[in-house]
Order: sequence, then structure tokens, then C-alpha cells
Amino acid sequence: MNSVAGAPRPAGAVARSGGGLRTPPPPAALWAPAALVAVAIALPLAYLVMRALGAGGETADLLLRLRTFETLGRTVALVVAVTGAALALALPLAWLASRSDIPFRRVWSVLLPLPLVIPSYVAGFVVVAALGPRGMLQQLLAAPLGVERLPEIYGFPGALLTIVLVAFPYAFLALQAALRGLDPALEEVSRNLGHGRWDTFWRVTLPQLRPALAAGGLLIALYTLSDFGAVSLLRYETFTWAIYLQYQTSLDRTMAAALSLVLVAAAVVILLVDFSLRGRARYHRVSSGTQRPSTPVKLGRWRWPALAFCALTVTGALVMPVAVLLYWLAQALHAGEPLRAVWGAAVNSAYASGLAALVAIAAALPVAILAVRYPGVVSALLERFTYIGFALPGIVLALALVFFGANFATPLYQTLAMLVFAYVILFLPQAVGTCRTALLQVSPRLEEAARSLGRTPAQVVTTITLPLIRPGILAGAALVFLSTMKELPATLLLSPIGFRSLATTIWSATDSGFLARAAVPALLLILVSSLPMAFFVIRQQRTRP
Repeated sequence: MNSVAGAPRPAGAVARSGGGLRTPPPPAALWAPAALVAVAIALPLAYLVMRALGAGGETADLLLRLRTFETLGRTVALVVAVTGAALALALPLAWLASRSDIPFRRVWSVLLPLPLVIPSYVAGFVVVAALGPRGMLQQLLAAPLGVERLPEIYGFPGALLTIVLVAFPYAFLALQAALRGLDPALEEVSRNLGHGRWDTFWRVTLPQLRPALAAGGLLIALYTLSDFGAVSLLRYETFTWAIYLQYQTSLDRTMAAALSLVLVAAAVVILLVDFSLRGRARYHRVSSGTQRPSTPVKLGRWRWPALAFCALTVTGALVMPVAVLLYWLAQALHAGEPLRAVWGAAVNSAYASGLAALVAIAAALPVAILAVRYPGVVSALLERFTYIGFALPGIVLALALVFFGANFATPLYQTLAMLVFAYVILFLPQAVGTCRTALLQVSPRLEEAARSLGRTPAQVVTTITLPLIRPGILAGAALVFLSTMKELPATLLLSPIGFRSLATTIWSATDSGFLARAAVPALLLILVSSLPMAFFVIRQQRTRP
């Protein structure tokens, strides 16, 4: 049965004379690629430090200003609020879609992760257009109810709503995978001992979801920290907006680098909090026997309120953005606006995103295996270090790579390889998190048994480990693909000459004020991004009843 107590047993651990277990050193095939990943992520940090140190005393003056502390306070408030709200939204949704008899359960499992494909800058436009003081909702209410103006949506409430709607699927996917992987035996034992459903959930189920909650919460917190599209459109000044203003207004890369280092420090604090919450519990089955699928819980009189909860979430996070984009498209057609073909941009986006997903998985696997099978200070720090890139604004990473490309790697400058490299640094944590969570649920005894039967370490990884963590690998690849499809700043600065993606096409249209022209590429981006996500979710449904 599963266990949530005790320390994990390292891979290949052997007893030593003084008692306890001795962890063998990891093979070079693991630590060498993991070290290369760390070096790659250190490049933008080195650029930021060089820039900040170049300013001398001006850096300290900038960082110690009252406005800097005010911006930091607003950023922290948004990160905490978004993470808490998104987890509170994702946990009941994941449970309903995984463990209950809610009507259309498989449909909700497909629809609820899809808001992840909507870029925050598109979601920000939609929120302003639909819920703004004189937006579509006000126009609908004006005639029947005489509503002349809705409350302001700008500022903290608008930014909070927008980011929660596009970021909660990070936690939903992780929690759904974890809930489907739980052995119901522990819950049945708790019920047999006289504990009720709620008591069993808080004492047994929720502690086993801690890795998924931590992985999802970490991605949401870092995503919020680095988001620029939603906060700029909703006029809520955070560090990403302040960094962008430094570049735009004064073209001062040094001061922007100093502010970016504050963002990195905030990311380190978030990683330390996540590290302290992880603990050393085991989450895989330690007894003999095979795991049974869980029986759906009957909701009874809560069935229809639960259905309304799922429908309301999908309406706000998915139906409303698509409806607004279709409205803009209809307006464009009505005004005789010519629709431009964007198939080339769609192919470019899908091709670059697919490459980024493959490279990110290849980079994430050695890091995840090292962290789970060879636990220690170095492996933990290495795994945590990969998350730094996710907290960096895309524009900061892009400028760092422009600097290194133009000075030290000229053949790679403005090539697809450099662009994919940037994507991998930005979105590697999504692959590492899902692979690590999947690996935690696989007993190392299976790998030990394969080694005792004569399999080499490489054969164990390819024939035992990788097939067992395939759901985590596919989830990570899907997340990286989706995030890359909608990435904007790095694509603008690093893409080869003549390379246009759907994200840059949307940005060009909206930056010129032609919202209707942005409707076609935005809808196409959502469609192309939805296909692999829907395939992944449906495949999960088939493999795990």
C-alpha cells in the first residue's frame, strides 16, 4: 500500500557498517547532462549580474528606493493571491473530474485544462472587453436594467481574475494525475476504522496530494511572478512591468537587470518555501500486490451544484474568451476587413513548440531521476535551480541570449536553435515537475528487481522507468508545447529573420489597435494548442479508468 511516512530509499542504496544506507554516486550518464542543464540556466543569471555590477552605486540606489519596495509588495500580494485562489479552484475541480460520478466527467477532464492554451495577453484583452466599465456585459445590461457603468476591472482584481483563469490548469493537471495514481486501499482502511469521508480526505487523501499541490502551486507562483501580458493590460504594476518600462522609457538595460535580480531573489524565496514543504515522505506503493482503480464517489444531492461549478468555470475561462474572439471576427467580417492567411505562422509555431517540448523532456529526465533516485543536497539544489528560468521575464532572458549570441556564439545568433534554447530555459520546470511527480509514484524496488535480473542501468531506465512515468513525460511535453505556442517576448527578439509565429502575429495586430485582425491568429492558436492537450487528456482517460 502507499505510504506517506518515512524517508525514501535511494536507488541502489546499500547497508554500511555503521548502520543506515549508503547512497552510491549517480552515474555520469545522469549527472553530466544535468550539469549541462545547470550551466545553460546560469547564462542569463551571469548576464544580469554583469549588468547590475556595471552600474556600481546606482544599483543600490535603485533597489533601496521606496517605489521598488512598493512594487515588490504589489508583486508578492499578487503571487500569493493567485496561487491560493488557483489551488482552491483546481483541487475540487480535479477531485470532481477524477473521483466523483459528476455527469459528463470525461468531458470536464478535457475542457478544464484547455484555458491553459489562452495567452495571458489575449485573456487580458478579453477581460477588459467583456467585463470593463463599458464592456460587453455593461452593454447587455444597459437596456433591460439601465446599467450605465460597471465597477472598474483594472488593477489588482482584474489581474487576479485573469491570471487565475489561465493558470489554474497547471495545478488541475498535476492534481488529476495524482488522484488517478492513488491507491484507494488507504482510504478504504480509513473508512473501515470509522473515519467519515471528510476526515478521510483531510487525513489520508490530501497528504498524498502534497507533491502535486507543491508542483502546481510552484508553477503558478512562478508564472505569476514572470507574467507581463495580464498585468500590463490590467494596469497593475509589478516587477515585470517595471522592468519593461525601464527598457521602453530609458533603454536602460543596467537598471532593468538590477530589477530582474530582485525578481530572481523572489523566485529563490518561493523555491525555498516549496522545498521546506516537500518533506521526505514516500508516495509509492511499498507492499506487494497491484493497485486497483478507485470507485467513483456518489455525489447525491451535490451532483447538480457540482455540475454548475464545473460549467461556470469552463464558461469564464474558456467559453468567454472564445466567444469574444468570435465576436471580434464577426465584426471584422461585417466591416469588410480582409482576413489574412496565417497558416505559415501556425506551422512555425507548432514546429518550434514541438522541438522545444522534445528538448525540454530530454533535459528534464536526468534532472528528475537524479533528484528522486539519488536524493541529496546537490541533486535537490540542481532540480530547484532549473525553476529559476521560469521566473525570468521573457524579455530579460531574450536580451541575455542576444548578448551571449552576439559576442560568444555568433553562428547561433538569430537561429531556430537559439530560439528553442530560450524556450527550454523558460519552460523546463514544467517538464521537470511532471516527471518528478510521476517518478515519486514508482517504487524503486521495481528497478532494483530489474537490476538483480541482470539488466544494465540503461536497460532499466528504457524498459522499466520510462514506460512507468510515461504519463508524466506526456504531461510535461504537453505543458511545454502549450507554453511555447503562446510565448511572445523571446520570440520577438530571438526568432530568425522572416520567422513569424501566431503569438507575434497577434501582438502585431493588437499593438496596432486592430483587435479584429488578432481574432483569426488567436483562434488558430487556441485550436492548434488544444489538439495536443485534448489528445493527452483523452489518452489518460483511456489508460486509467
